[in-house]
Amino acid sequence: MARYIGPKCKICRRESEKLFLRGSRCFSDKCSFTRRGYPPGAHGKTGRRKLSSYATQLREKQKVKAVYGILEQQFRKIFQDASRRTGATGDNLLIALERRIDNVIYHMGVASSRAQSRQYIKHGHILVNGKKVDIPSFLVKPNQTITITDALKKNSTVKKSLDERDPEKIVTWIKFDRNAVSGTIVRLPKREDITFPIQEHLIIELYSK
Repeated sequence: MARYIGPKCKICRRESEKLFLRGSRCFSDKCSFTRRGYPPGAHGKTGRRKLSSYATQLREKQKVKAVYGILEQQFRKIFQDASRRTGATGDNLLIALERRIDNVIYHMGVASSRAQSRQYIKHGHILVNGKKVDIPSFLVKPNQTITITDALKKNSTVKKSLDERDPEKIVTWIKFDRNAVSGTIVRLPKREDITFPIQEHLIIELYSK
């Protein structure tokens, strides 16, 4: 599976917004965006020109792709599927992204970033209703229960991530059991559940050209 392997901190600087791609590092003094908030490149400090409408739309799409860790081909496929469903295309798009199992593991606090949750999934540490799921793009459904293997429960990185995660920040559509380290999908996510600033209408306008 293709994936982005370049520097993640440079993405935040390019988008002029902290995207929290590196877990706890993003909250520390080591965060590159905090230390160098200007865009990367030789002319980053001099400021950037005013973006055209197309560039603004493109940057919004690139930002959402970076947040959820998805490359262009897969993102376009998700968009096309969202456009065929009933309801608002933008809402369908974001809800599909939220339902991905790698995003659910991140919301549960088991992983400090979506990239880390994808690693756990690919290594076979994630179970859905007792069955192993090793595909990060797997879409969860209501009443499904997500658990982790006993080996992963003993992992010090997981314990640290769970200790650092604020219980009040776990999304309301997931019922999380801290003792069992499991989460149950009580309902599908809604647009209002997504608090990260995303202007999905810009993405729709871009793909409509």
